[in-house]
Amino acid sequence: MKQYVLGLALLGLASPLFAQNEDDALRYSRLQFGGTARTLGIGGASVAVGADLGTLSSNPAGLGLFQRSEVSFSPGFGLGNAEARAGNVAGSASLKDSRNSLHVGSLAAAFASRRPDSDNDDWRGGTLAFGFTRVNDFNTSFSYRSTVPDARSLFQRLREPRLESGQSVAGLRKQLDEEFITGNYSGLDGLAYGNYLTNYDEVPAGSGNEVVTTPASLQRTSVTQEETVLTTGSQTQFDIGYGASYRDRLYIGGAIGIVGTRFNSTSELRETNDATTGTSSFGSLTFRDELRTRGTGYNARLGLIYRPLDWLRVGLSAQTPTSFQFDDTYNSSLNTQFRQPVSVDGTLISSASANTQELKLAYRMTSPWRLNGGASFILGKYGFVSADAELVDYRQARFRNAPDLQNGDNYSFRGENSRISQVYNSALNLRVGAEARLNIFRVRAGYAHYGDPFQDSRFDRSQAYYTGGLGVRQGNITADLAGVYTTYNRVYSPYTLLDGSQPEVKMNATRFTTTFTLGYQF
Repeated sequence: MKQYVLGLALLGLASPLFAQNEDDALRYSRLQFGGTARTLGIGGASVAVGADLGTLSSNPAGLGLFQRSEVSFSPGFGLGNAEARAGNVAGSASLKDSRNSLHVGSLAAAFASRRPDSDNDDWRGGTLAFGFTRVNDFNTSFSYRSTVPDARSLFQRLREPRLESGQSVAGLRKQLDEEFITGNYSGLDGLAYGNYLTNYDEVPAGSGNEVVTTPASLQRTSVTQEETVLTTGSQTQFDIGYGASYRDRLYIGGAIGIVGTRFNSTSELRETNDATTGTSSFGSLTFRDELRTRGTGYNARLGLIYRPLDWLRVGLSAQTPTSFQFDDTYNSSLNTQFRQPVSVDGTLISSASANTQELKLAYRMTSPWRLNGGASFILGKYGFVSADAELVDYRQARFRNAPDLQNGDNYSFRGENSRISQVYNSALNLRVGAEARLNIFRVRAGYAHYGDPFQDSRFDRSQAYYTGGLGVRQGNITADLAGVYTTYNRVYSPYTLLDGSQPEVKMNATRFTTTFTLGYQF
């Protein structure tokens, strides 16, 4: 019978194998402003501006300000760069990486209907709009390298079994023996069991009380860790909205949104024995993890814009939580190389590898409410200045099981939801922007600051957006170009040890996105 076993549950996550956690909740709740190049050029500060297709996803009351129908198309290009470093660990190296993407930022159409000036009806007109907007970008890549003591390594994490409620070490070993015989590994416990990394020993011998130990031949003092993490995908929202004008002073609108999510993540963590001499037979291990998420969500928003003075507009909007249904597909592999062959039941093993079966899980999630307020100051024929504030309480995000769905189960997300409430806080997002009108030309600039959603104040995870743009209006044709430069920080932890400590990889990232919008009014 095979004598080596590993107790592990997804680098610190408990059963099920690839349970969702607070990182997933934040990923699908922390959105970016999007829309046309005009909206992007003013830093997304469009809650009280109106008459632009970019307002469909922020404040549909702005549709009521349309005087003519319009259709627009906005392709874009993004260039992301990231620099990551494993804390202040001696021997760590700061590595740079980049990721580019082509995308469609917006595709929308508005159909306006205005009453003639001779008509005395208080409701002056309305606009029905359909739009597709990119509201989140997941394209990023980062790498890091560091030297860590053996006691803080991934191998140390592999020595720390995490048993399910009521499960004994002997019971886990029996399960993994069956997986080893059939080759049908269901999780990382099985992967490590197939890589001969730890032992089960009876203490005392013959007592039946088994514990996990490390073979003496695999012990080492320090290792070099290297990891590359690549994520791709986006969230896009399709909206149907309507906005109406009451006496050309009050504008009221509503919209229904359908959010599509596509997220892919691939990480590869390699750990190499640093010792050039000694008796340790351990050479290296490589853990590769792949996750694919597909999801659909639904939300609704209501908004209004009031024009108390010809030069002032005040806007408010509220968006309901987005109700998501997600489907995850997960697989992983673990490979081990030995510097000196190890003997297993009389057979010399120089390398080992194992893969999990493709695992699938369906579940549900709701994102937080989003509340927006803003004001715009109209500078006559010379342009405008606008400012927005958005409040999002990330503690409100919640996971729910989905036993009625294919690949769903009855798993309770009580622990994950409690963790969301403990880790996150509410955040205030501020946006300001301006547009100058120079005959047929437009010049725009903006800035946005998205607040840190974490309660932990040791790191600043806020996001800053610097924007600018140019535009031209000629007859029925509009053409706009915008650039958005984003800076943000992230703290990444590849695994959690039994004492609750985690390696902390600090990532500083930037992204530059250009968007071109071509519009036609009719």
